[in-house]
Amino acid sequence: MRLRVATWNINSVRLRIDQVARFVAEAGVDVLCLQETKCHDGEFPVAAFEAMGLPHLALRGQKGWHGVAIASRLPLQPAPVLDLCREGHARNVGVVVQGVEIQTLYVPAGGDVPDPAENPKFAHKLDFLRRVTEEMSARDPKPPLLLTGDFNVAPGENDVWSHRQMLKVVSHTPVELEAIARMRASLDFADLPREAVPEPAKLYSWWSYRAQDFRKSNRGLRLDHLWASPGLAPATRSGGPANARVHDTVREWDRPSDHAPVSVDIRLNG
Repeated sequence: MRLRVATWNINSVRLRIDQVARFVAEAGVDVLCLQETKCHDGEFPVAAFEAMGLPHLALRGQKGWHGVAIASRLPLQPAPVLDLCREGHARNVGVVVQGVEIQTLYVPAGGDVPDPAENPKFAHKLDFLRRVTEEMSARDPKPPLLLTGDFNVAPGENDVWSHRQMLKVVSHTPVELEAIARMRASLDFADLPREAVPEPAKLYSWWSYRAQDFRKSNRGLRLDHLWASPGLAPATRSGGPANARVHDTVREWDRPSDHAPVSVDIRLNG
């Protein structure tokens, strides 16, 4: 059995519900992890998700820039609740689907000044990444775990349009690169999209709204991630690298999110 899991910073689920339905249908998504839903749980478009075949929901809503959700074709079981956000924002939610734990994160963007002493938002971001690292460091690597979401960090030189210029810009500063490297090493996670598109190829999942033609300027960042624990990574491979991809054509749709969805296929027993 194949389980196709996608992550997408939707930048308002109600505004883009038609795009969600189109993507789910065209991409054959079984589990959709959303960030920046921008609505309370009672405002979430439940009926629309039922209509698109994803009736099983785990919601953690909040107005403003936050809110996360997981929608699934298959029934959900509870997952460990992670204490990651010191500000109490709705930035993470987890479920178990067919024995696979899926945790989705919306890491704080961090503001504009990459100095935790001067910028509380940047300090919050580093604290969030530290808490994820500590949580994962305490885990057993053998159970299947997929860590997904908008991590708001582009971790590699080829995950940004210009490594040299971006080193001074929040999302790719040295302190963030060190923090996300520690986070990935905490459970020896496999970076599935990068495994599918090896270095030195450029790989992005986000493009600024400021560019009139995002493909022409192509000043992208890879902020959206799918990481597999050692106990899950083999199930994402079929005699080769992980079957993961960035659905960048979605970024071409009318009034898109600035993020493109990213998906991976997981082989389940039975």
